[in-house]
Amino acid sequence: MSDGKVINFKAKREENIEKKRRSFERVVFQNLLGAYSVIDTDSTVYPVTLVDISHDGCLFQIPWSPTSDKKLTLGSEMKMRMYFTKKSYVPVILKIRYGNEFQGDDGQTYMHYGCEFDKSMSSFKAMEEFISFMYSFAEHSVIDHGDARSYFI
Repeated sequence: MSDGKVINFKAKREENIEKKRRSFERVVFQNLLGAYSVIDTDSTVYPVTLVDISHDGCLFQIPWSPTSDKKLTLGSEMKMRMYFTKKSYVPVILKIRYGNEFQGDDGQTYMHYGCEFDKSMSSFKAMEEFISFMYSFAEHSVIDHGDARSYFI
């Protein structure tokens, strides 16, 4: 007999896709996509670590010391360079929507900043297509369990 529970397969599928997307993002962010931000009027360039990305914005983190570092102002804009090679990048403009201290698994304190993309920039088209690829990859990719035979030596 049934216990009366209905399984929502669509919700479970979407949950699995989201899990795969976040896992894929970590690999891409750590091994392919470098992000550097340009802050203040002196145009200082320093690396940030991307945590998450979506069509609307991204979440990044930077090492944080409450005694010596200054928080980014909510509502302020910043430039970010999304590097895909050592020398070529896609420029984007972000608006800071939130900032929150975060304790990493490594014991380090970070600031997490949630940002909204300025979609009016012409260069955002490239980022939009990259983000769409990441979502599509998560939905359609298959996990290799080592069950395929190799016919090439």
